[in-house]
Amino acid sequence: MSQSARRLEGEADQAYAIQVAAGTRAAVGYGAFGLGAVTLAHYTWPFFRHQTLPFKAFLVSVSAIFGLVIGADDALICHEADRRRSENAIRRQASLDLSRKGMVPTETAIAKWRAERMQEGTKAGGTSQA
Repeated sequence: MSQSARRLEGEADQAYAIQVAAGTRAAVGYGAFGLGAVTLAHYTWPFFRHQTLPFKAFLVSVSAIFGLVIGADDALICHEADRRRSENAIRRQASLDLSRKGMVPTETAIAKWRAERMQEGTKAGGTSQA
């Protein structure tokens, strides 16, 4: 497996972990809100009090699922925006560096520049974010 494929796979795993964590937090929060709303409606609204328990459980589960979807989606959108900003910064730096050397910053040249920077980072003993 190539280094770029490993990097992409690692990024996908990281995005999935972010989605799971954010979705879980949001599902718990929205589920608690739904449970509180159903409890409040049960004790204050006589019509709602006569509804069946499965219907009330359905309302709570719908609010939890809504939270799960919205929370996970929002976290993924924020993560992708951060990755896009960092990728654009790396590409801008590569373009400037290659232009200073008199090279045209093509996709291939940028990929080679990134690979060189990653090798320099590993030789220096540190890890590179490029």
